[in-house]
Amino acid sequence: MRQLLLIAGAEWRCWQRARLALGAGLLLAALLVATTVVTTLRMQAEAAARARHQAAAEAAFLAQPDRHPHRMVHYGHYVFRTPPPLALFDPGLDPVTGQSVFLEGHRQNTAMFAAASASADLGGFSALSPALVYQLFAPLLLLLLGHGVVVREREAGTLATLLAQGMHGRLLLAGKGLALLAAVLLLLLPLAVSALLAVRAGEAPLAAAALVAAYGLYLVVWGALALLASALLRRRAAVLATLATLWIALTLVLPALAVARAAQAAPMAGTLETDLAMRADLRRLGDGHNANDPAFARLRADLLAKHGVQRAEDLPVNLRGVVAQVSEQRLTDTLNTYASARMAVETRQAAALAAHGWLTPLLAVAEASRAVAGTDLVHHHRFLQQAEALRYAFVQGLNKVHAEALSYSDDIRRSSDAQAEQRTRVAAAHWQLLGRFQFTADAAERRTAQAAPQWQMLGLWCVLLVAALGWAGGRLRP
Repeated sequence: MRQLLLIAGAEWRCWQRARLALGAGLLLAALLVATTVVTTLRMQAEAAARARHQAAAEAAFLAQPDRHPHRMVHYGHYVFRTPPPLALFDPGLDPVTGQSVFLEGHRQNTAMFAAASASADLGGFSALSPALVYQLFAPLLLLLLGHGVVVREREAGTLATLLAQGMHGRLLLAGKGLALLAAVLLLLLPLAVSALLAVRAGEAPLAAAALVAAYGLYLVVWGALALLASALLRRRAAVLATLATLWIALTLVLPALAVARAAQAAPMAGTLETDLAMRADLRRLGDGHNANDPAFARLRADLLAKHGVQRAEDLPVNLRGVVAQVSEQRLTDTLNTYASARMAVETRQAAALAAHGWLTPLLAVAEASRAVAGTDLVHHHRFLQQAEALRYAFVQGLNKVHAEALSYSDDIRRSSDAQAEQRTRVAAAHWQLLGRFQFTADAAERRTAQAAPQWQMLGLWCVLLVAALGWAGGRLRP
């Protein structure tokens, strides 16, 4: 153990004397601080705007005067998603997908007000964040530190001396690896601070620890790659060229190819094609604003027979309100079918993209990071589904008021009879049926479990590289 510490200490002293390594470290630290500050300020501004708009939307909806309930169905309401605490480190898909949905009758709207246009893979780089700095630039510092740990000894002639004195190659690589591991731990300090701040903001300690561990494994992979290249190649220029090529391939080229491959593996129908097919299906459902539409003839006949009357005016409920309820249910079932199909394709695309983590650790850590932070595709889909559940509940609540509180006779004459129009207005207290929307991320245990395949990918990368280092240490020669 003493020899390992001596080797690691000597390596650290060498790095301290190298101005390039020190400068690169300071540059990375400055980049992390800058992106953290910018992300924090942006999220604070968004949180303030979100709270202001949410309050304004609720106040505007609840302040509506007495009116026909179906008018409020079309008036609509906004709901907003509050990002989880770890989104400060990894915003994930939130800047791409948006965090607000407008709820209204007869329509399912997707999330709006995204900071960047959505990419086909729902996982593209939309803005520089602390997570992206760790994914792209922290490996560069490790490559800079690690590329010369062995090849420098070989070029200086000290490697032959060390081996001649009886030091085993594996012991030498283990000492150099310990120095790089200490550098990894130092690099993780800013992330650990961010994780602690997230815990203070309400995040579960398990999720925060899982995020730090995922990036720890990721950085260990890059440190091991640098050490392996330095042990196998005999010239510093060859080591640098090899590691630069690996960085470009694993962080830029392969992820881009994986995105294209994922889109091909699960192709999605065009928006125009889908909208035309959906509108054709909706037309066959009938017009819910017209109680005499042939699509509702059976419903009308069943209601009359059930209550033993001959005219809609004699029903104990408003036929137009009942038709609105049934129409909204049929329409929502159809909309949900199309929404589920779209989400299924997006899920297959995301799974196909994530599977490429076996080929590049960047995709593995990026997927694990989004899953643990609660900013991945799964949480985006849950947001849309929960918003739709609230939309359907409040629309059907208003339709129920329409069916039970309004007279059918007044309802059909309200456009031509001022008194009937007044009688079809219901009290504004009914608008209170709108529930308050509150989205929360999955439990930390569930989010961590969702990243299990990515843990396996990063773990396999580490195991293979450690095995390769053991092999390289056994055949290390001057």
